[in-house]
Amino acid sequence: MPASAFASVKLPTPLVEQARRAAQPMRRSIASQIEYWATLGQIVEHTGLSVQEARAAIEAHERRQAEAPTEPASVEALTARLLAAQASGTLAQRVRTLVNENRAPADSGALLPTA
Repeated sequence: MPASAFASVKLPTPLVEQARRAAQPMRRSIASQIEYWATLGQIVEHTGLSVQEARAAIEAHERRQAEAPTEPASVEALTARLLAAQASGTLAQRVRTLVNENRAPADSGALLPTA
């Protein structure tokens, strides 16, 4: 029998329920939601960003995506792009740049425009 690309793990029921609630609006499966959270955690850990900095970068990215929607790519293509950017260091640098861009108006007391 060929080896599976998946493995089973036991997770606490409250975490699975949180994932279920978070997955619905994004139209993700529970497993995909947990994978998404794990990927974000790896990025935050790898880059040394604070949770607030990572959240700000994600929110800025989501605003840009909402302003200029594009054809959705496959999960495999997106994962490959994410891993390539992470491996090259461009992901961490781009997140730091976004955080600094967003931090500058906040430090000066100016409010960022909302979409």
